[in-house]
Amino acid sequence: MKSIILISGLLLSTATHPVFAEEQCGKVTIADMNWSSASLIANVDRFILEKGYGCDAELIPGDTMPTTISMVEKSEPDIAPEIWRNNVKELIERGLKDNRLAIAGKSLSDGGEEGFWVPQYMVDKDPSLKTIKGVIANVKLFKNPENPDRGAFYGCPAGWGCQIASENLFRALKLSDAGFNLIDPGSGAGLAGSIARAYTRKKPWFGYYWAPTAILGKYKMSKVEFGSGTNIEEYQNCIAKPDCVDPKVTMFPTALVQTVTIKSFAEKSPLEFEYLAKRSFTNAQMNSLLAWMEDNQADGKTAAEYFLMDHEDIWINWLPTDVAKKVKSAVNAL
Repeated sequence: MKSIILISGLLLSTATHPVFAEEQCGKVTIADMNWSSASLIANVDRFILEKGYGCDAELIPGDTMPTTISMVEKSEPDIAPEIWRNNVKELIERGLKDNRLAIAGKSLSDGGEEGFWVPQYMVDKDPSLKTIKGVIANVKLFKNPENPDRGAFYGCPAGWGCQIASENLFRALKLSDAGFNLIDPGSGAGLAGSIARAYTRKKPWFGYYWAPTAILGKYKMSKVEFGSGTNIEEYQNCIAKPDCVDPKVTMFPTALVQTVTIKSFAEKSPLEFEYLAKRSFTNAQMNSLLAWMEDNQADGKTAAEYFLMDHEDIWINWLPTDVAKKVKSAVNAL
């Protein structure tokens, strides 16, 4: 009789008390993508899942296409912290339809951002430069170093995916007719260097760039407004295509950047999935972190530790109180 009562008491205790996260989590694999923001997020996830939820978390090398294919076809890894949805749109949709994938939330709450930019110090001096009309009206400010009688527009490096869209928008905006030359910076480093040189000397600059990036974390830039709004159909059907004959003006659409998991992880680890749904960075936050990574030549692990130590005000909002206490204790021990 005592045994029956004891067993009943144990069963009742289990039924009325929540199961701890570490008893549910187990082994978790996380794709460590080969670019800085994704590697930072992957390392933040590993630390929080290990220290806060008791998971056996492991990072494995990843890249957008092979990781997504593997998740859809082989159900591994469990988590891809930063997937740019437009780059694997059909794969993601197939994975969702076949009940192989789940979307946790947005890795970047603002989404990936592209545009034509000028330095903020120019807009502070002349607010009209925030618009394409203002830029065109002041073409003589943006002197082409190779041809001072023309203005300079720094485009996306040749061979990059953004080259097509930026050149089509250059045509749509009739920037050549306005007096601008389209300059190929030669490389990503060349494009970044042109911004850095202009900023150091407080000189005019006008060109294409994207966020989140270390450059926009270091140098405050203002995105030029075209006054057109965003026409996604025009962008997809013409601006983004090399055979776009008659491009029309449109702002770049925001790229959806999400955290994707396999469906079985979402089902067996609801608490951890809830964390991933809340874990998100603004572009301003990520720009700043990427700038810190570049300045300190830091890898994803080092950057994650810096973020966790210096930005508790951000990550504490992603976690339940009990989990946050565990993570804070682990951070204090770093």
